[in-house]
Amino acid sequence: MARVKGAMMTRKRRNKTLKLAKSYWGSKSRHFKMAKQAVAKSGVYAYVGRKLKKREFRALWISRISAAVAPYGINYSRFMNGLKKAGIEMNRKALSELAIADADAFKVLVETAKKAL
Repeated sequence: MARVKGAMMTRKRRNKTLKLAKSYWGSKSRHFKMAKQAVAKSGVYAYVGRKLKKREFRALWISRISAAVAPYGINYSRFMNGLKKAGIEMNRKALSELAIADADAFKVLVETAKKAL
């Protein structure tokens, strides 16, 4: 049987990495060895970023809810505790959107939470 050389697959693999590193600065976009390292590191940053995004959004929702309940004379933790005691299960994202979009409905939730405490 004839021997198969690996040039085609090696070139494909290298071009794939160089394509991922296309917009990188300097040698990182042109030289395979440096591009390989840069792509690997950027993959790690992307992975970490996807985890951090969830944290940051949750913190944003909490601060929005906290700001929305402050005028009613209650703080965030007491509001959430009141909702839990009242049997209202809404996630923080929905509460945040409700506070922004529909202030009247949010006011009803705040009053319900206050009564439950």
